[in-house]
Amino acid sequence: MAIWGFTETQSSNPLPLPELPLPQPQHEILVDHHHYHEPLLQNSKVGGEGKEETDQCGTSTFANTCFNGLNALSGVGLLSIPYALSQGGWLSLILLFLVSAICCYTGLLLQRCMATNLAIRTYPQIGFHAFGSSGKLLVSIFMYMELYLVAIGFLILEGDNLNKLFPNTSVKFGDFYLEGKQFFVLLVALAILPTTWLKRLDFLAYISAGGVLASWIVVISVFCAAIFDGVGFHGKGRMINFPGLPTALGLYAFCYCGHAIFPTLCNSMKEKTKFSKVLVVCFVLCNINYGLMAILGYLMYGDDINSQVTLNLPNGKLSSKIAIYTTLINPFTKYALMVAPVAAAIEEQLLLHNKRSFSLLIRTLVVLSTVIIALAVPFFGYLMTLIGSLLSVIVSFLLPCACYLKIIGPGRCHKAELAFIFGIVILGSFVATTGTYSSIIQIINEF
Repeated sequence: MAIWGFTETQSSNPLPLPELPLPQPQHEILVDHHHYHEPLLQNSKVGGEGKEETDQCGTSTFANTCFNGLNALSGVGLLSIPYALSQGGWLSLILLFLVSAICCYTGLLLQRCMATNLAIRTYPQIGFHAFGSSGKLLVSIFMYMELYLVAIGFLILEGDNLNKLFPNTSVKFGDFYLEGKQFFVLLVALAILPTTWLKRLDFLAYISAGGVLASWIVVISVFCAAIFDGVGFHGKGRMINFPGLPTALGLYAFCYCGHAIFPTLCNSMKEKTKFSKVLVVCFVLCNINYGLMAILGYLMYGDDINSQVTLNLPNGKLSSKIAIYTTLINPFTKYALMVAPVAAAIEEQLLLHNKRSFSLLIRTLVVLSTVIIALAVPFFGYLMTLIGSLLSVIVSFLLPCACYLKIIGPGRCHKAELAFIFGIVILGSFVATTGTYSSIIQIINEF
């Protein structure tokens, strides 16, 4: 996914917005998704008299913004979507499209929140505009937690798929013995570590711009494995599996969580009023991609599907190698984009963002901590369920509704809209509670 930072054009009479307590480093942080990017303002003040003029017109066209939005929503969730379908059964496909529609709608709610004050540029600023400093802090915490856990998921994914490509690998250092999967997690972390030391990650964002193409390559490779490599479509599956629905819903939510970068995409446009159409296009196309992968994987392997469909593919086949190598490239380029804002936030809190040596140390420790957790909890599917059920639901379901109702006011909403919003809150609360509990229990049972 590639996300670029942009500024926006101020209207002649913007609504007043209190000064935002944003850090002001001399660089931007570019973040991937499932998804996040918060451009840090350089020597600028939002609202008030005598602000320095730093805003510029958005330059992104409708097509470019659609491409960026697709990059944001096309993530590693594609690999786990057949597993999610196996957990919920065929009828849970309805829930996949329902979650997609809800996430598209809550993205529109964020746009409406931004329209009330043209100085709002990021998701945390929406939280500030709605609930003050506590709202900004709450949004930031959940965003950073999700980024951190997704980075851990990347390491697990890399370890699993490299172990698939090179089975029976093991390394011994004196009395210290590492099995293949553990070794590959450490190897990938060492290879990625230097990229996390960079302050500007623009080139990594451009490298990861092939995310949409890579997603379709994976789907086509899986289809070729079924047609040409003897896998076939023999998985019958189940119509509905009620005990597995919390897991399915959590993974579906994870797939469509890109809300933290939606404000940036909106501000990037020349014609911001068309952002609602961008959301519709992006979610429709992602529905096709995710739906195809879910149906293909479940038809091929049924309830025997792994948490990553690439782990089911036959060894030694060209289609399998293409799918796995494509899968490996994306997380490898995106990991640094995930941990950069987390490390930057820690540096800001410790007032160390201008000290190069301390910055390197903090970023190294952040990477080390993700490696430790990836080795301790090497369960990709369960971790993605936890992220989707707890963090993605909060960021994509609950917080947009809460901010919208606070900023716009319930009295200015139609009764039907209010009913729909409260329905989203109820569903989101249910998924967050049951999915989080289910994923934690599953992780505990694996030990």
